[in-house]
Amino acid sequence: MTGAGGPSPLGATIVDGGVQFAVFSRHARSVTLCLFDEARAADASRRIVLDPSVNRTGDIWHVYVSGLEAGQLYLFHADGPYDPEKGHRFNPRLYLLDPYARALTGGFAWELSSQYGYDPDAPDGDLSVRRDGTVSAAGIPKCIVVDDAFDWQGDQPLNYPLRKSVLYEAHLKGMTADPSSRVDDPGTYQGLIEHIPYLKQLGVTSLELLPVHEFDEFEIVRRNPRTGERLRNYWGYSTVAFFAPKASYAASGTAGAQVREFKEMVRELHAAGIEVILDVVLNHTSEGNEFGPTYSFRGWDNSVYYMLEENRRRYRNYAGTGNTLNCNHPVLQSLIMDCLHYWVVQMHVDGFRFDLGSILGRDRDGNLMENPPVIERIAEDPILRNTKLIAEAWDAGGAYQVGSFPGGRWAEWNDRYRDDVRRYWRGDRGVTAPFATRLAGSSDLYLRDGRKPFHSINFVTCHDGFTLRDLVSYSRKHNEPNAEENRDGMGENYSSNYGIEGTTTDAAINAVRLRQQKNFLATLLLSLGTPMLLGGDEFGRTQDGNNNAYCQDNSTSWFDYRLTDTYADLLAFTTKLISFRLSHPAFLRPEFYTGHDTDFNRMPDITWFSETGHVVDWARIGRTLSLRIDGSRAEIKADRDDNDFFLVLNGAASRVSVVLCAPPAGKRWYRVIDTARDHPEDFLPEGADEPEDPSYSCAARSVVLFLSR
Repeated sequence: MTGAGGPSPLGATIVDGGVQFAVFSRHARSVTLCLFDEARAADASRRIVLDPSVNRTGDIWHVYVSGLEAGQLYLFHADGPYDPEKGHRFNPRLYLLDPYARALTGGFAWELSSQYGYDPDAPDGDLSVRRDGTVSAAGIPKCIVVDDAFDWQGDQPLNYPLRKSVLYEAHLKGMTADPSSRVDDPGTYQGLIEHIPYLKQLGVTSLELLPVHEFDEFEIVRRNPRTGERLRNYWGYSTVAFFAPKASYAASGTAGAQVREFKEMVRELHAAGIEVILDVVLNHTSEGNEFGPTYSFRGWDNSVYYMLEENRRRYRNYAGTGNTLNCNHPVLQSLIMDCLHYWVVQMHVDGFRFDLGSILGRDRDGNLMENPPVIERIAEDPILRNTKLIAEAWDAGGAYQVGSFPGGRWAEWNDRYRDDVRRYWRGDRGVTAPFATRLAGSSDLYLRDGRKPFHSINFVTCHDGFTLRDLVSYSRKHNEPNAEENRDGMGENYSSNYGIEGTTTDAAINAVRLRQQKNFLATLLLSLGTPMLLGGDEFGRTQDGNNNAYCQDNSTSWFDYRLTDTYADLLAFTTKLISFRLSHPAFLRPEFYTGHDTDFNRMPDITWFSETGHVVDWARIGRTLSLRIDGSRAEIKADRDDNDFFLVLNGAASRVSVVLCAPPAGKRWYRVIDTARDHPEDFLPEGADEPEDPSYSCAARSVVLFLSR
């Protein structure tokens, strides 16, 4: 039995002994619901044609079907004008996904070649439509009706303050896919649950996952020219369904199990005190440009969902992928908000990192807006009020908004931090002053609009680029396995190999590389701002010089935990660093340094020195920098006073004797960190047993930290 249903909520919802379906299409003339019995079924077992006089309210098509339950598979057909010159690309022969589908069938290679709405062999290309003939649904993913019921056992999002967070960016599958992970369900949500003790021991507060929304991992047809292996979309920045967790990451093959397993993963991570932040790609889809397949948005209402050129056959391409979602259209605004609400309310995630976030600030003609509605809605939304919002504040169309991303409370990936820190430790001239600014929270970027140091997401490495070990092992990228003739990936990495390109047995070079990795990590964890660590950097993960491993779903990208033995000292150093940062308010302060004393009984909150012990002359500063941090004012409305700290950063390629400033009255300086020393002398969390002399001999390329007591 079928009924009219209602226009809300969108998607498939279990109600009153059946399921209600609702989907948006403004320009469709007819819509058909197709029900399937099996994931690989070639044809629907039942088709229900929606009557617009009964099953349409405004632009929403809806129907209620009794007797259906969780696990039911479905797709749609939508018919309407095929007029690319006006932006319309309806085709009734094609199957369409529900844009609000909360799970898709997986575990097989999708076959979307039949999902082209035009005749590619016709002289006029996409202007020639194919409307006849039968399309097989065997290779098309089906939407799955999902029951939201789940025993959360009292769990709620953790929502740690940014300033008290240490982010860990990683690929869900890659963390446990390698046999060295020794989990029962490698590469899955369940495998990650088994991996929680490692993350808890490392001490990170927040796990930032590369995209877990459904995507087609088999969309790449190229092969590795060295091995012949077919390449895959590994990173997942090519979303198919924004509400659906990826099916192939589920350990169980049961329809819809990915939703339950994702929730179990979040619940167990929260129980261990670890947040979940999702990388979301709400800027484009994998339907590509006018020559791409039609499986969802293009077939539902192309002219609404996508930004189109003046010649409406063509797509505006600010994502570098062929299309761009029309994010500030009211319909897209609602979809984006519904999506974010779903992941927070139903899936309990703690935050989002918005890929190519500047696209969210473009109007339907592609112009950057001063007050973009969708960005402001996200920032001011009451449901998302405590949710972390992190923008990648640029896009592939030339927008660059680091330090100026609109919307008030947004944090940003700070690539200026990445580049200045890399250049300083590489030994570039003239970067010590910019390096100091990054160390102190990037006030040049965030102070002027009222944001705080923690709005700067500091990182040295991320998924996009070299790993930390490769940053100190390669002077150039080595992306030949991607089958793009090494043209892809960043050309300038501000990296160095210190004498030999790649792996070497030279003990002296390896010693420098290890020290530099510790220098980068110490800089990251001792800087003002919110640190983000690339997963695996703590134990020397390598991609063999590949700085764009988006298509390497193999040992190139997977975490090899045998390295935790090879680089045990680096892992121990990183673990101590994270614990040290989180236990000292001086490194978690919510306000920028002022450099002066507002209370005449105290020292300035920060003082910069040269190696001679004099207040620094920025016009003449070399490659060695020292600073004193007053821990007694570490926090506004402080929980407690902290130690004072004296930090030395020697970026020079030679040893330097550094004069320490006077410690606070009645106290002395004690060494905590010296990256030039061997484990365990490189990190003494409570300070060395003996106070240091007024000067300290700092090895070439080293970080030294003292605390007062």
